[in-house]
Amino acid sequence: MDSALQNMNPVLQLLTVMTLFSLLPFVFCCMTCFLRFTIVFSLLKTAMGVQVPPAMVTIGLCMILTFYTMGGVFQQCYERGSVPYQKNQNLIMAVDEGSKPLKEFMLKQTRENDLAFFVELKYKTPPKAPIADHLTIWDVAPAYILSELKTAFEIGFVVFVPFIVLDLVVANILLALGMFMLSPTIISLPFKLLIFIAVDGWALIVQGLVQSYN
Repeated sequence: MDSALQNMNPVLQLLTVMTLFSLLPFVFCCMTCFLRFTIVFSLLKTAMGVQVPPAMVTIGLCMILTFYTMGGVFQQCYERGSVPYQKNQNLIMAVDEGSKPLKEFMLKQTRENDLAFFVELKYKTPPKAPIADHLTIWDVAPAYILSELKTAFEIGFVVFVPFIVLDLVVANILLALGMFMLSPTIISLPFKLLIFIAVDGWALIVQGLVQSYN
């Protein structure tokens, strides 16, 4: 199949590659560290009970952190993909070679049991080592997404705990004072912001997320 694609007419190759390019937003959102960043920041805003920063700012921060964290991977994708294209102008081979560094990045972040499930489901045989050549980027992608979702929610749980504890403390104090009609969330929000600022929360979370890939 791969050889047939590589030997097809250049015009058809161009159409195929343009079709693949339409999947780039999906690849960026689900097959890079952008996925983990967006989930953690969304859970952080939910835990604090605020709507700021705006979604556009959060998404922009996630994109910048993604390019920063995966700059080396993107550079390798370009370098490895440009070699076959410069040699024989074969776009399919260039895309195939250029996607290998991204596949290797995803394999490093993917749990073995998630990968084994999807590979066994497709090939009906026990999977070989994760770095085996028979694994394509599309074999790794669903396992990577599942692993990233679990990791992001684990981080989100750790982020949630201090804010939940603060809400409980404020709720108990208000209950002891007999202020039943006053919402604990309104009272605890300033304290959440104060504590978050005091510990330099944004720096802690951003640094932790970036370092989690190193």
